[in-house]
Order: sequence, then structure tokens, then C-alpha cells
Amino acid sequence: MISHVAGILSSKDIDRVEVMTSGGVGYELQIPLGVFETLPKQGESVSLHTHLVVKEDGWQLFGFSTVFERRLFQKLLTANGVGPALALGLMSALSAQRLVRAIQEKDIPTLQGVPRVGRKKAERLILDLADKLDAIGGEEEPGRPRVAGGASEDAMRALVSLGYTTADAERGVRAALDAGGGGLSAAELIRSALAKLGGR
Repeated sequence: MISHVAGILSSKDIDRVEVMTSGGVGYELQIPLGVFETLPKQGESVSLHTHLVVKEDGWQLFGFSTVFERRLFQKLLTANGVGPALALGLMSALSAQRLVRAIQEKDIPTLQGVPRVGRKKAERLILDLADKLDAIGGEEEPGRPRVAGGASEDAMRALVSLGYTTADAERGVRAALDAGGGGLSAAELIRSALAKLGGR
């Protein structure tokens, strides 16, 4: 099992990174939106906690900023009907802390705001996980910046309140971050996302 990858960030995109280790092996990792916000500049050192998913058609490696995020991802995969893509989508639309809170508090409307999650899927997540998330811990690791659910989540919420669908809001925020907006405030992200979506 590959549980940790450290090296030089050789490339990064909104949903994946490539890390070149000191041994000369490069690893491609898929990441949720919040992890993208924590990444250093390309060419700098990076360290990510990982989870390996082995399928018949190939292996997928997923990267996370904290052990808490990785544990949440692993727990999501135990829910009925949740695969890696949906688990990643849940953790991209909501911060890890907010997602845990939504499931534990049986907050169906918040869960339904995630693309590809309808009422039945939200109810299933709650049924399968509501009483099983305490064990993964509730705090981010000390010393790691907690930006996963900050500006991007606030920006997405604001865009939805302006009338955009959750999917469009996520697309706009992703485009803004992809254009170099990782250090922007929520208000700046909103303006950039609106421009990407063709808003005024």
C-alpha cells in the first residue's frame, strides 16, 4: 500500500498532480479541490497522504493534505454506491469538516447540493456513515493551513445564491483557481468565477 508520497511538485492541475520522488519515480495523484488550494508552486517540495484504489482496469492514487482528509475519503468509499469519483466530488464541493458535519447532522439539502447526489444518495450516505465518522477524528493536522473549505466553499455558496446551479458554481470556481486564483479571497474568487461563467 502506498500511504505517503513526498518529492518535487513537477506538475499540477485542478484535479491532479504529479510528484517526482528523490528516487526518480513520478507519481500521478488525483486530488480534491481543497488540496489544490494548499499546493506549493511547481518545482517546490510537496508531501501528500495517499490512498491507492486497485481496479481490474488500473490503479488510481489519490492525494490529501491531511490524514483526516484521507480517512474521510476511505470512509466514504465504504458507503453503498460511492466510488472514488463521487467521493472526490463530495470532498471537492464541501470541505472535509463541512461534509462530516452534513452527514452527521443529516443535512440532506447540503448533500444534495453536490453534483450527482440526489435525495436517495444523500439519505444513503447518512444511513451508512452518520454514526461512523467520529472515529476518523475532527481536527485538521497542526501546522497545515486549513483552506480546503474556506474561500472556495464560500464562493460556491454565493454563486448558488445568485442563481447558478451547484455544478456551474463548482465549474466557475475551479476555472478561477485553475487560472491562478489559489490565494484569492472569497470575494475575488466570486468575481473571477463570474467572469469565467460569463456573468456580470
